[in-house]
Amino acid sequence: MCRRRFDNRSTVPYFSQWESAALAPDIASGRARLIDDPHWSASGARTPEEYAAWANHVCGMACLKMVLATRTGRIVPTLELARIARRYGAYTVDNDAIRGLIYAPFVECVALEFGIRAEVVTEITAADLAAQLRRAEFFMASVHPGIREPQVAPPTRGGHLVLVTAAQGAMVRFHNPSGIDPATRADVCMPVTVFAGFFAGRGIAILR
Repeated sequence: MCRRRFDNRSTVPYFSQWESAALAPDIASGRARLIDDPHWSASGARTPEEYAAWANHVCGMACLKMVLATRTGRIVPTLELARIARRYGAYTVDNDAIRGLIYAPFVECVALEFGIRAEVVTEITAADLAAQLRRAEFFMASVHPGIREPQVAPPTRGGHLVLVTAAQGAMVRFHNPSGIDPATRADVCMPVTVFAGFFAGRGIAILR
């Protein structure tokens, strides 16, 4: 579908927020425990427990990892990025409850740490993404995590971040850090009307 709707597939490397992407269906469904992920150390976590605590919260860091890999060729582990972001207040931890990604501190973080110009965007529609992608290289869009199963209507919108790499006409193309199979991970092409059902109308524009 992407090749028919867009000029070509993206050249953006894909990274899952879970180190064992093959386990993604079982992790997403709760059949597998994060603490049992055999590749946990690749995340930059110090212990399996640290990985298990954070891996469901680092969709934004996985998106940042993709952006950095595209622009610099450098692959930075997701939890290393999360530690950096936390220093700026993009994540907060209270009694082991992790809150984030918090957009404004994240924008400050990527500017100062990586020289990336970014901007918080709110109150837009899915149809506005094409205009956003004319001024930005990427758009980190807040969507419901159920977007990996688009045939199921979500109960709410938002709560998860995907990296939108293109939007034109009636279609949106994105990388989903919590995709459960190849069709729902990299270069996912989705009608704007379907994407709209998951999109919270906000996100972060990664400017050119």
